[in-house]
Amino acid sequence: MRWTVLSDNRSSDDSKLLTEHGLSILLETERHCILLDTGASDVFVRNAELLGIDLDAVDYVFISHGHNDHAGGLRYLLQQNSRAQVIVSSEAVVGHYYSKRHWLHSLTAEWPDVQKERLMAIDETCEVAPDIHVIARIPHVHPMPKGNEYLFVEDKEGNLIQDDFRHELALYVGGLLFTGCAHSGLENILAACPWDVHTVVGGFHLLDGQETEEEVAALSQKLKANYPQTLFYTSHCTGDNVFKVMKNVLGEQIQSFKCGTMIG
Repeated sequence: MRWTVLSDNRSSDDSKLLTEHGLSILLETERHCILLDTGASDVFVRNAELLGIDLDAVDYVFISHGHNDHAGGLRYLLQQNSRAQVIVSSEAVVGHYYSKRHWLHSLTAEWPDVQKERLMAIDETCEVAPDIHVIARIPHVHPMPKGNEYLFVEDKEGNLIQDDFRHELALYVGGLLFTGCAHSGLENILAACPWDVHTVVGGFHLLDGQETEEEVAALSQKLKANYPQTLFYTSHCTGDNVFKVMKNVLGEQIQSFKCGTMIG
């Protein structure tokens, strides 16, 4: 198994790879080639070209939720790949999402037309293909990230209501758990995963200035105690200071990634 970061907020200073506020990771296994989210634009396509990666080989595209920084690039993948199936929550496709952080602005992705036979609309946890499990309707038993307080969805009457992230999915493949942005909370996603997890990859939606350092440290202590053998890789919506606090607790158990990171 190998995964490569094609789009992220961060890159090496000397890298020719492009960055954006978005996330896209290519996951390759013995059976499948899965694109985990598509970033906000065609950045993942251009970075794939620079890295010598052929996106025609992708057979599944997994969209973790309806926000444009994860689904905005889908149309660019479909323009050059005529066979990949799209795994997404049925609610993510039709939802209209907004943020009130700093100012009111839309987070809704521009959804392309997807042929019915290529769309895998998911409403419950299931196995969509051999060794590919999708986790849906994640129970919110543990606290959710405080940054969610700025995030809203439009109801049937056109009113903005707090987003409960029923449109968020997580993906499990052979011990690797992809969290997308983890709006449902890292603890909740892990608790909803009934399989052994050796690696967690994705954003944790722990923004600098939201949770206190004490709260981040407490979460990290729980992860260390409850998942002592699990490796955590994060970037995108995990703040720099948040990562430092988590690193102080988890040590080598947590690592950061950026555009071009290749593991496996």
